[in-house]
Formats: sequence, structure tokens, C-alpha cells
Amino acid sequence: MAILPIAKIGNPVLRKIANPVPLEVINTPAFQQFIDDMFETMYENDGIGLAAPQVSRSEQLVVMGCDGDSGFPETVLINPKIVFYGPDQVEMWEGCLSVDGLRGKVTRPSSVRVQTLDRDGKALDFEVTGLYGVCIQHEMDHLLGKVFLDRMDGMSTLTQLQEFESYWKEESATVI
Repeated sequence: MAILPIAKIGNPVLRKIANPVPLEVINTPAFQQFIDDMFETMYENDGIGLAAPQVSRSEQLVVMGCDGDSGFPETVLINPKIVFYGPDQVEMWEGCLSVDGLRGKVTRPSSVRVQTLDRDGKALDFEVTGLYGVCIQHEMDHLLGKVFLDRMDGMSTLTQLQEFESYWKEESATVI
């Protein structure tokens, strides 16, 4: 496995709409290795989600996983689509491996229904809430050329990580 370099804000790949992954590619050894490398890269960088554009590949692939009380299982999303947004909203602090050292509050639907392919190319249709749902939305934004900064209502909560740790972390134990 390999740790992949993270594309940082300003890299044009982060602003492109990602290409669908062809079905015949999914079960190839190279693509399966890429999924493993993405997981390793995500965990090495203390992330809970990573989209292929963040490692400079414009493909509709997301990996996610988060331990802990409000966590969620390891998840692979290939060519995902959100087909339903719940009516309730939740505000969470978000950060991003491609946007170093910053956190900001983002309001998103608290539940989503997702249709996707899993790592084996099997079709899935599921609904999630809370951190899991917010993380899916955050990572799928990368497939649309968006970062969390684009989803903030304003810049008043944009905070450098050191200040976040000092002043705001206790407000919310959960950060994307």
C-alpha cells in the first residue's frame, strides 16, 4: 500500500466535476489497490473521509470510516448519488484534508438517502443520519468540485485549527 499525496486548495482537480468510474474498472487489481491506498492515506492523515479528487484523481470514488461513539463503518462509495435529503438541518464543524488548518461551521441536511456501488460493484441504496450523513455530503461535494468553504453561510466561524482547539472544540465533540 502507499500513502498518496493530498491535493490542496488551489489545485484545479478540486474544482472539477469528477468522472464516473466505468463498471469494468471496479474489480481490477489496480482500482482495488487504489481503494486500499486511499484508506491508508485517509487514516495516515487522521481523516474520516477522502474523495479521489483529493488525491488528484478526478474519479467518483469516496472512502470513509470513523471509530468511536458517533462513528460509522468503513465505507466505499463508487459513482454515488444522493436521491433524498431529509427536511431537518444540522450544523457541524467541518475541516478538510485539502484545506489545511481550518475549521468552519456548515449547515447540511441531517439525513440523506444514497444510491451507490460498493467496492465490489454491488448496488447499494441506504439512508444515513448524523455524522455519517454529513460526512457523505462533505465527501460527495468533492466529486462536484466543491469544498466545505463553499457551503459555509459566511466566514464568521472560519477558524484556524489552533484557535479551534483552544476555544471551540468543547462546543462540539464531532468534527468532520
